Amino acid sequence: MASLTLTAVIHQEDDLYVAECPEVGTVSQGYTIEEALANLREATELYLEEFPLGRINRPLLTVFEAAVGEAVYA
Repeated sequence: MASLTLTAVIHQEDDLYVAECPEVGTVSQGYTIEEALANLREATELYLEEFPLGRINRPLLTVFEAAVGEAVYA
């Protein structure tokens, strides 16, 4: 069986971690980063069984600065 290296973007929402694969569009969650990533892997594998990928477009990850007021950090 072949394998793909895909991207996982993970962020925290309240007491859950949300994991997203931007190349495929799958999203999952878990109470730990490891659980969220495992759930994302499973969701992505199931999705790809039904909808195989053609060409993979890798996301560009960068950072930027934005001016914000003091209230944002309150």
